[in-house]
Amino acid sequence: MPEAEMAALLRAVLDEVCADLAPSEMATRERIAARLGDLARSGQCSVDDLKRAGRDVLTRAPTMWR
Repeated sequence: MPEAEMAALLRAVLDEVCADLAPSEMATRERIAARLGDLARSGQCSVDDLKRAGRDVLTRAPTMWR
C-alpha cells in the first residue's frame, strides 16, 4: 500500500477509535496512534485488525499503572 494511502487509513482508524475521547486525553490518543503504527510496520494492515488493536488500547491501562 502506498505511504500516503496507509497514512490516510491510519488517520481514519485513529479518528474513529478516538471519536469519544475528550480533547484532553491526548496521551491515550498518542498510545493508540503508536500501536496502529506498530501494526502497520509489521504488515498487519487490515482495517479490522487496526480497529481492534486501537480499541484494545482503550480498554487497557498503561503499563506504568499495572
